[in-house]
Amino acid sequence: MQETNEEVLSGKMAIPFTSQSRCWPGGVPGQLLFLQPTYFIQTPKQVWMIWERDQFVRRIYLTDKHSENVKPSWFGESIGHYEGGDTLVVDTIGLAGGKNHYIDSFRTPHTEKLHVVERFTISKDARTLTAIVTVEDPDTFNGPLTLKQTWRRNETLMREWVCAEDAADHFNQNLHPLPQADKPDF
Repeated sequence: MQETNEEVLSGKMAIPFTSQSRCWPGGVPGQLLFLQPTYFIQTPKQVWMIWERDQFVRRIYLTDKHSENVKPSWFGESIGHYEGGDTLVVDTIGLAGGKNHYIDSFRTPHTEKLHVVERFTISKDARTLTAIVTVEDPDTFNGPLTLKQTWRRNETLMREWVCAEDAADHFNQNLHPLPQADKPDF
């Protein structure tokens, strides 16, 4: 973070990397920060969170324990249950760490030991949804962080919004380079 801040302040980098600038998911809890329509779909065994941009889907499995071997990914493995009838508690592990994986838009890094617990509650009048998020990563933070996000209910339809990344830096903004592969990974 310090290195990036110094590059921005010195003028070497105009805009620091954000996952949204490169059409990548924001991860957990970072994706909650994007101001765009978010839909929740409830099935008997899963809750799906769907974002308008690229229709990213995060699956929350309504079960009481994580898988034995979780492969790290942008959204990790999320399991959930309801408390008090109105609060969805989501426990997430298996979040990919390292370069270009952050918990927020300030580029706060984390390791693969990141553990996130979110508590989603709809207000009594059903006009707002609040998430209280606890973030723990013993290799990054001295103690748990608590974050809060509140959304207002509206009747906005979900549009088709396809993000199209561009490898070129047409306006000399010193954009973070897109990853390039020499061979397919399959």
